[in-house]
Amino acid sequence: MAYTTIVFGLLLTSLGLAGYLLAGGASVTALIPAFFGIVLLILGILARSEALRKHAMHAAAAVALIGFIGALMSLLRAPFETRSGLANFSQVTMALLTAVFVWLCIKSFRAARRARAVSPPR
Repeated sequence: MAYTTIVFGLLLTSLGLAGYLLAGGASVTALIPAFFGIVLLILGILARSEALRKHAMHAAAAVALIGFIGALMSLLRAPFETRSGLANFSQVTMALLTAVFVWLCIKSFRAARRARAVSPPR
């Protein structure tokens, strides 16, 4: 999952930077996906270490869940017609990316728990 975290971090960072540049640098809020992406990138790199993997992945799942809730709340708060198409696209894409990532994390955590239950303790 460390590499998956890095990929999702890169996707969110790219989304934020593209939104910011396409908006002409007028709105710093367009960078919000990039901020979440950078945090996921850092946690993905940390998760490559066996000693830090569990904590980094749980932190990454929490960050992504916060990102999903934030993007979803922003989408629900105001009608689509009141925002630009670029803002709508960015928020929907962020919500989808973070939701998929959280789902993958939960799936991975459940598989790890099952694997620990089957294997004898060390």
